[in-house]
Amino acid sequence: MDKQKSIAALQAYATGLAAQSLQHKVEGKIFADQGFSKLGEKYAEHAAEEMAWVDQFIERILDLGGTPLVEAAPAMPVTTDPVEYIKADLAVSHEQVPILQQLVLSLADDLKTYDILKAYALDEEEDMLWSETQLDLIEKIGLQNWLVKQL
Repeated sequence: MDKQKSIAALQAYATGLAAQSLQHKVEGKIFADQGFSKLGEKYAEHAAEEMAWVDQFIERILDLGGTPLVEAAPAMPVTTDPVEYIKADLAVSHEQVPILQQLVLSLADDLKTYDILKAYALDEEEDMLWSETQLDLIEKIGLQNWLVKQL
C-alpha cells in the first residue's frame, strides 16, 4: 500500500469537495430566496452530505499518518438560473466520475481508502443520475411545470 498516494488522493478530493459543498450551499440559498424551496433544500442537503464526505476523507488522512491541509480551491461560478446550474453540475459529474472511478481502482491495495472512495463514487453517480433526471423532466413537462414542482 502506498500511503502517500492514498493521502494525496484523499486530500485532493477533500479540497475540491469542500469548495463544491460551499457552492451548493450558496446556490441552495439563492434558489430558496427565489421561492424554489424544494430545490433550495435539495442543495442544502447536498452541501451537508458533501461535507460529511470531506470529514471521512480527513479522518482517513489522519489514520494514514498524514496531515490534512486547508488549501484554497479555485473560485466557482455562481448562477441564479436553476437549469443552468444543474447543467453545469452535470457537466462536472460527466467529467469527474470516470476519473474518480479510475482512481478508486488504482487504490485497491488500500482497502479502507478504496471502500471510502468507492462509496463516494457511487454517491456521485447517484447525484449525476438525479441531474440527468431533472433535465429529462424539464424536457418532458416543460420548464414552468418543473419550476412549479420546485416551490
